[in-house]
Amino acid sequence: MSTSESSSSEPSTVEPSTVEPSIFTRIVNREIPATIVHETDTVIAFHDIAPKAPVHLLVVPKTQRYANVVELAAGDPALLAEIVDVASKLADDGALMGEYPRDQFRLIFNTGQAVGQTVFHVHAHVMAGNLTEGSFAH
Repeated sequence: MSTSESSSSEPSTVEPSTVEPSIFTRIVNREIPATIVHETDTVIAFHDIAPKAPVHLLVVPKTQRYANVVELAAGDPALLAEIVDVASKLADDGALMGEYPRDQFRLIFNTGQAVGQTVFHVHAHVMAGNLTEGSFAH
């Protein structure tokens, strides 16, 4: 696992809330195991447990304050930029990308149940490996 410093004052675990902790909050708090590949003070990245591509990672802010990327962009654009930066770094990691070209990846944010969002704690899917245009279209 690689670790880097963050300039944000966000705590290293998700803040207490009256909202039920998401599965991602439970991963952040180490209540649920995950194969973590990167972590900062504000973001965690790990392998998706149900991959839809040969390389399928999730990049998740440690706060569950934002349900989707639209809320995140409006509320904390710097955190959104960090998620994109982490995705790019992961896609440049030969150990994670394996036989697939580095720096060539798909970055997906699902926003809403009708398009497949099942966890309403914003997260980015970093996917790579033999993906073609339209490969996720129905």
